[in-house]
Amino acid sequence: MSSKPTGLRDLRQRVSALFQDHEIFVRTHGHVRFLRVSALWQKRVALIAGLVLLAWAGATLAVLVNQLLTADERAAVAAQKAAAAASEARIAKYRDRVAETAADLEERQALLESVAETHFGIDPADMPAAARKADAPGAAPAEPVKTSAIDPDLPPEAQVLARVAARQEAFAARLLDAVRGRVAKAETAVAALGLNPDALVRNAAAGRGGPFIPFRGRKGQAKALGASFAALDGALFRMEVLERTLVAVPSGNPANVLMMSSGFGYRRDPFTGAGAMHAGVDFRGPIGTPILAAAPGRVSFVGVKSGYGNVVEVDHGQGIMTRYAHLSGFTTRVGTKVAAGQQIAKMGSTGRSTGSHLHFEVRLNGVAVNPRRFLEAKADVLEVKNDARQRVGSVAAAHGDR
Repeated sequence: MSSKPTGLRDLRQRVSALFQDHEIFVRTHGHVRFLRVSALWQKRVALIAGLVLLAWAGATLAVLVNQLLTADERAAVAAQKAAAAASEARIAKYRDRVAETAADLEERQALLESVAETHFGIDPADMPAAARKADAPGAAPAEPVKTSAIDPDLPPEAQVLARVAARQEAFAARLLDAVRGRVAKAETAVAALGLNPDALVRNAAAGRGGPFIPFRGRKGQAKALGASFAALDGALFRMEVLERTLVAVPSGNPANVLMMSSGFGYRRDPFTGAGAMHAGVDFRGPIGTPILAAAPGRVSFVGVKSGYGNVVEVDHGQGIMTRYAHLSGFTTRVGTKVAAGQQIAKMGSTGRSTGSHLHFEVRLNGVAVNPRRFLEAKADVLEVKNDARQRVGSVAAAHGDR
């Protein structure tokens, strides 16, 4: 126990040895002054300095500790902000995808309504009612549907859009079957008239063009709408070409006379007796007999042509034109839209003619073809043509094509 007091005593002695009384002599202008710095004063100053140093060290340590603590807090806050930003980004992306899907469905619905109304006479107002039946009370709940437009991992509410997309695809498939059935009938009828369906479609496709505008600014592909929609586009184009060709075919009698005085093809020229090509068929009748449009179309020429005399030409579309020659007078003018059976002229004997008759030609893409194949079309072909005429007529009326 005696060693502790001794050690403390030695420490005090050493500390006291550091602080001794000092006298400082200061001479100023011959005067001498003594400044006495006592050991006690020195100890007090040293104590104050030590306390100040200790306080500074404590404050510095506190600042360091605070910085360490706030750094962790800042890191935690930054992590929370990053997580919130990532969550907002995911929500925004989800909303964008749902909005994009909804826009796709609206466009698909507009396309379906247009096809159904234009080509099948289905009122678009009836389509949503049919669609609602799938979600009627008591109906079995629909399973989540995987489609090309919706990610199957999206929340359940997005599956409502998926079910709508699936119903649209199914309806498009039914429309496609109906269109293909009509295409098959039109192909058979066109072939029976001696025309090549594939050649007609190729010729029509060669006349298309325009600037490339991607579908909704994305892929610009029909496949983006679904498999049935992609096939529906091609089938509708083929049906449109073939049915309009049937409507344009001149199957109506150009004059109410029974006597055909000359056929199509090789014959002896009535003036020279030499072999010649006759590009049409001739119908004999009295001067002034009404000449009728053999199919609906638009009058493209009224006037005189060498060898033909007075001529009326009617453009029926699809590359089909009819020519009525040797007329005694006209009852129409260029640009007039005429219906099948409408009077356009009067029979006569103008031009290179031996008597009153009608020279009737049918030209396909500028090439003369035998009109008899159209005038003598069978009942089944005429039935298909009549169906096509009703549809094409309704389309024209819907678009205000007067």
